[in-house]
Amino acid sequence: MTYLKFIQYIYLIFAVFSLYDAFDKFNKNEDYLLSIIIAAVSIGMFFFRRHFHNKYQKK
Repeated sequence: MTYLKFIQYIYLIFAVFSLYDAFDKFNKNEDYLLSIIIAAVSIGMFFFRRHFHNKYQKK
């Protein structure tokens, strides 16, 4: 079950990749809204998973 502790950081890596993609699309004058939304959801999932991981560790 120790792998679940590291899964939450994959969401941060995905968010950084999405933000880079959005920045690249912004410079090319393309539609970048979807990349921003994916990055925001990924960051939200990171905090969601982190909250519940810490909650169950305290039990």
